[in-house]
Amino acid sequence: MINEPGFTPHHLGWIEVVCGGMFSGKTEELIRRAKRAHIAGQSVIIVKPATDNRYSDTEVVSHNETSLPSITVNTADQIVLLTSSARVICIDEAQFFDNRLVDVANTLANDGKRVIIAGLDMDFEGRPFEPMPQLLAIAEYVTKLHAICAESGLIANFSQRVVENSSQVLVGEKDAYEPRARHCFRPPVDDKKGKPIPEFTVGKRNESTDK
Repeated sequence: MINEPGFTPHHLGWIEVVCGGMFSGKTEELIRRAKRAHIAGQSVIIVKPATDNRYSDTEVVSHNETSLPSITVNTADQIVLLTSSARVICIDEAQFFDNRLVDVANTLANDGKRVIIAGLDMDFEGRPFEPMPQLLAIAEYVTKLHAICAESGLIANFSQRVVENSSQVLVGEKDAYEPRARHCFRPPVDDKKGKPIPEFTVGKRNESTDK
């Protein structure tokens, strides 16, 4: 369910959190909200942690290759200093920041900013991924997104690691993780189950499933 505010007086601030597992569309949703705010004439700044350099150093990029310009920070405290001119502050990959992000988000919202935060709510072992649980608790609006399980094709809530690595933070994508449903989730590491996604062709019937 998408849960975001409607009309709210411009002098008030609040926090929105978009959470979910890998490949659930969190960054894409963050970009969508940023674009809508920009169209509405609001000043928007997107921030991402320096840790996330998978696609670009100067843009925030979704797995579907949707992108917007962003600034990169090393610590959560830098966000307050670098976004003072913005009405809307978007923060991607929140799980890569430490718990100072909670105080930073509150500071920005109390200063009348709209704060939009996206991040993983669970790590590769299925445990709450700090600081996301605390951000979810203080947010006025929370959206939980889901991917499609690479094994069963059902709704996926977990991020299955498919490479040998015991670190909680491992910046990766399809080579390192798969979305999994609860009954298909086997932490800490499992063999890759996903198959290549076939090309989407309009109007072409799959006779094996249509019979």
